[in-house]
Order: sequence, then structure tokens, then C-alpha cells
Amino acid sequence: MLPCVVVDNTPSMRTGASLGLSASIEYVPNGENVGIATALNQGVEYLKRAGAEMALLFDQDSEPSDTLLAGLPAEIARANERGERVALVGPAYDDPRLRGTAPFVRFRYWKLERLVPQGSEPMDVDFLITSGSCINLRFWSEVGPMDDALFIDFVDLEWCVRAKQKGYHILGLPWLRMSHELGGEPVRIFGRAYPMHGPLRHYYQFRNVIALLKRSYIPWSWKTTELLKLPVRLVIYSFFPEQRSQHIRMALEGLRDGWMGRLGRYGDRSVPRS
Repeated sequence: MLPCVVVDNTPSMRTGASLGLSASIEYVPNGENVGIATALNQGVEYLKRAGAEMALLFDQDSEPSDTLLAGLPAEIARANERGERVALVGPAYDDPRLRGTAPFVRFRYWKLERLVPQGSEPMDVDFLITSGSCINLRFWSEVGPMDDALFIDFVDLEWCVRAKQKGYHILGLPWLRMSHELGGEPVRIFGRAYPMHGPLRHYYQFRNVIALLKRSYIPWSWKTTELLKLPVRLVIYSFFPEQRSQHIRMALEGLRDGWMGRLGRYGDRSVPRS
């Protein structure tokens, strides 16, 4: 049986049996929210110790099909057989609340290149969301773990950037699909849907954008697009949802802490971290 691990970041301490998990599933109750980066690292390290060659990553709200579960590791196996340096593969994801099937992306100056997921050949991309992706553990140690300091938001993007810089490929598999809801209930502005989050999540988004803009290894092609989108996000996420004052306050706190290098979990920010 393939090894499986569930990492639980909820504050309550539970058991795998209380959640209906099989005894064969490793259950890791953190008893607190240690962040998505740390939780992913815990899960990956468990799989490595168990002898796994690949790691399939899923959020709690993802709905993988049997085709997806078979197709992702099969593509990694084919790449390994051919001696290709593929660090990560992932499907296209569908969110009917937004724009249906989301495109794959490549970083370009001032505007992302959006690739329609179609065809039967892997597409070389710059970034994949974590949920539904499959990591090639053959290269995990060289790329390094997820950045714990980011806590949540842009964790997957930062890891993909590091992998690409070390000469590895990130491949989108357009023939595979996964249902995945991005964020909370979206808001519609001028006929376009934008994913919405709570004020705390927006703190992390704005903080981590600034933190990554300051890092020299992050490509300027991505930085230029974020510099354009940042003020637009600030207007949308701060003025259109309910509790506008809280969204504005948390976004501004995020901008400040990102500039000052205060990362980690919100509330544990007394010591600047790079």
C-alpha cells in the first residue's frame, strides 16, 4: 500500500480514528496552525522516510479523480526514465465560480502569459498551485523545502521559482483536470469575478508579495506584473468586501511587515526574518 499522511493544522487535537481515517494513514495533529509551508514539509518528509519517490499534495477542499491520482505520478515516472529534470507536475484546475478552467502561466514582463490547457503534451510553465501537484522527491533535497517563513500564500510560487532556477522543469498536464475552489466566495467587479478571502489572509498576501519583491532571486518578469496588480488588489480587496476597515488595516499591516522583513505567523512577528 502506498504511504499516505494527513497533516492537521486545526487548533483542536484529534485522532485519525475520530476523523474516520484508516489506521494505515499517518495522522499528524499539529494542534495549531503552523502554516501551509510547514505542514507540507512535514508531509513530504514523512513520505521520504517511508521510501516514496513522489509526493501528491492536496488541500482539504480538492477533489482528485482516480485518473488524476494515476496520471500525475505516471508523468513523473516517464520523466525519470528519460533522464529529464522534472521537479513538479500538476493538472489544470476548474473553479466554476471564477473563470472555469484556469490557464497555466508563464512569467512575462508586465503581464503574465496565460496558456490555455489543451492538448496531450506537457506544457513547460513557471508556476503551479500546490494542491493537485506531484513533487518528484528525487530532487526535493536540492530544491529545498517550502519556505516556512512565508506561512501561507505564494509558498508554491516561491518553491517553483527556486526549482526553475536550479534547472528543473515545472510541467502543467493539460489533459488532467481537478476541481478546486480558489479562496472564498468571489466578488464581481465590472463583470469579472475575483477570489475573496478574509482580512487575515489578505495580510499574508500583501506581506508576502512585498517580501518576495525584495528577494534578488525572484525574477523581474514576475515582479513587474505584481507591481501592476498590487494597487488593483488593494482597491478590490479593501473596498468591495464587507468589513472594509478590517481588510484595509490588515492589508496595510501586511505591506508594512513585508517591507520590514517580519515574516512567520501573524502575531509572532517581533523578530525580523529574511
